[in-house]
Amino acid sequence: MNVRQAELTRKTKETDITARMVLDGKAERSIDTGIGFFDHMLDHLSKHSGISLRVEAKGDLDVDFHHTVEDVGIVLGELLLEALGDGRGIARYGSVSVPMEETLADCAIDLCGRGALVYNVPVT
Repeated sequence: MNVRQAELTRKTKETDITARMVLDGKAERSIDTGIGFFDHMLDHLSKHSGISLRVEAKGDLDVDFHHTVEDVGIVLGELLLEALGDGRGIARYGSVSVPMEETLADCAIDLCGRGALVYNVPVT
């Protein structure tokens, strides 16, 4: 069986990102975006999904975090798409609810090729 993996570099005026994803990895991870909490969340994503992930990102953090976060998200989506290849042998969609400490995370994914995000979190 081929290893389902992908590597990508994305450079824009605001960011410079190099990342690698191995779907059938051992949740090995090396993450440095310059944004502590974002690194922590990406670390959890790798750890709990079993996906090996390496992300090195440099961005205009002196301006705002959003360029780095947005571009890392784009890169992760592109890596997943490439690593899945033709998608043979996988279900098109799935969902899970995970309680952790005082939170409950619900995640649903549909690999249909159309992007969408629903973010129901109050900002206070």
